[in-house]
Amino acid sequence: MTETRLGDIATARAGDKGDTSNIAVFVRDLAHYPAVERQLDADRVAASYPDLFRGPVTRYCVPHLGVLNFVIENGLEGGVNSSLNLDAHGKSFSFLLLDLTVDLPDGAG
Repeated sequence: MTETRLGDIATARAGDKGDTSNIAVFVRDLAHYPAVERQLDADRVAASYPDLFRGPVTRYCVPHLGVLNFVIENGLEGGVNSSLNLDAHGKSFSFLLLDLTVDLPDGAG
């Protein structure tokens, strides 16, 4: 197995609605999707940034597109209209997820 930074094999986009952040992780090569799906679950995402992701994290899988979609509740300090946070939309959350690592079979990275 080879430890690989998620950002080396995937891209991500973030959006928001109120105090809820949405992060979609797109695996560039569908061959990597099963390994990423096994290792990047809602519990791991929530545990990786507990000071930022204070509410429940829910993961939705879209395997035929190679996408994992994470919905993070109560993560935007009230949302864009209420928060004094510099990133009130939570756009930087996608980059935080891409910094996580996954183990890929040797030769698959």
